[in-house]
Amino acid sequence: MEKKLKRMATMHKLQVKGLELFYQNGYYNTSVDDILKSLSLSKGAFYYHFQSKEDFFISIIQSLIVRKVYSTLIEPIEGKENPFLVIDKCFENSLETAEHNEMDYGFILGNFLTEFNRRNETISKYLTDIYKVWEVNLVTILQKGKSDGFVDRHVDSEGVATYLISSYMGVRTLMVQGNCKNLKYNYLQQLRRYFNSLRLKETV
Repeated sequence: MEKKLKRMATMHKLQVKGLELFYQNGYYNTSVDDILKSLSLSKGAFYYHFQSKEDFFISIIQSLIVRKVYSTLIEPIEGKENPFLVIDKCFENSLETAEHNEMDYGFILGNFLTEFNRRNETISKYLTDIYKVWEVNLVTILQKGKSDGFVDRHVDSEGVATYLISSYMGVRTLMVQGNCKNLKYNYLQQLRRYFNSLRLKETV
């Protein structure tokens, strides 16, 4: 049992440091040696747990990136009422975290989707699956919003979900350059105006 726990602790330590360096420098600009050097671990320790750099990154997706995206962007709106309020609050909280995080290099899922596009189909598929779950979750809450009387029935839920994801990824990218407070404020103001245009209009 103790040996198993030690093995799990080593794996987790490698994954956390690996994600940090991959996120900061990019997957292709970060070597296994870079990660091991930062942790003072041997290559034997790495290859005892992972078959390759690709296998290592896939394990990071499954254990860390999925959890990160789910906890910040999916779970907060899952099964809730009034999609406009909960999506607004979800995005505001996430952008607030990014604004005050000096180690934030953009949106983790967006960064890696871009980096692996047309370069590694296997990893791209894992990342795209996360994106699809997020998209489906947004579509689901918007469709529920129609049934519950919050969203106009003529609204294209799939189109709105695509817009929300792309605009969120965009503002996270812009925030890397600085001026985070103003960017967040302007984005949320425009998002709220957009949501107002999608609300179910009261009939006289």
